[in-house]
Amino acid sequence: MSRSPGVMHTDKVLDVLAGGGAPSDLSASWRRSGHLHALDPASRLPSHRLSQADIAAAQQRLGGFLKVAQSTLDRLFLAVGGVGCSVLLADRDGVVVDRRGAGADDATFDAWGLWTGAVWSEKYEGTNGIGTCIVEKRPLSIDREQHFFTRNSGLFCTTAPIFDEHGELAAALDVSSCRADLTGGFSRLIATTVTDAARTIEAENFRRAFPDARILLTPKSERAVNSLLAVDRDDLVIGATRAARRALGLNAASLARPLPAADLIGETRDAGDLAAAERAALQRALARAGGNVSKAARDLDMSRATLHRKLKQLGLHR
Repeated sequence: MSRSPGVMHTDKVLDVLAGGGAPSDLSASWRRSGHLHALDPASRLPSHRLSQADIAAAQQRLGGFLKVAQSTLDRLFLAVGGVGCSVLLADRDGVVVDRRGAGADDATFDAWGLWTGAVWSEKYEGTNGIGTCIVEKRPLSIDREQHFFTRNSGLFCTTAPIFDEHGELAAALDVSSCRADLTGGFSRLIATTVTDAARTIEAENFRRAFPDARILLTPKSERAVNSLLAVDRDDLVIGATRAARRALGLNAASLARPLPAADLIGETRDAGDLAAAERAALQRALARAGGNVSKAARDLDMSRATLHRKLKQLGLHR
């Protein structure tokens, strides 16, 4: 007597939890689901959902970030909604705070838990696109039987993380489908589209966070629209996206002190007048000298008294 696909999937997950099965990228997530969160792959409990008050609180915590994401969510849905896909935006706890879906598919998506207020963290849903993306902080796809729960083994999910202006994980963007006829090529195309959309949201949020700054794309990152630096009027770096931090070796400590953009990317502002150019040059010299006026003066080949006078004329402080 042959076993049902559901029983076979449950047995496969249990085999991995017992230490068997071939190693894979999903093994660690399945083990987190079973050992850390004590989940049963055969469980048929419905998805965990928050109350309306808790949903509103989660949305409020995202603040302006949620507003920034709206136009990108709309464009993404226009691209994938017509082929039976749902677009979900979840916060860093896996709570779905916004969604897009065709009205004709609402009942189906609701039944699968692809709905605002559903919690798709690994703690509640085991291995899945949103939850595993949040833990591993990388774009990934979880296709059907790669899910931990047997009840989710009919879903295809592809998810990309979204990082805030400080380089910290803020949300996850997901496209999910319960269609059985999704081809591998089409699935990969959706995954690429989701990753690009997540990068767009990151970039737009970064610009919102630094409205008065000049935004620079880091060198050799023309395709990485989210690898950005925020530079003030004196060409000092005041912010960097996660992608830029990784590309340039930056961290919170290095960004906490004055950092000339020219030292990172070899580019300075095309100043409109000599005073602006001189001001920027002095600021960069002070930044490189760690605020030490004597050292900055030596680097600029001028006396300390001359540098003090120029700083006073330009309204600059140590």
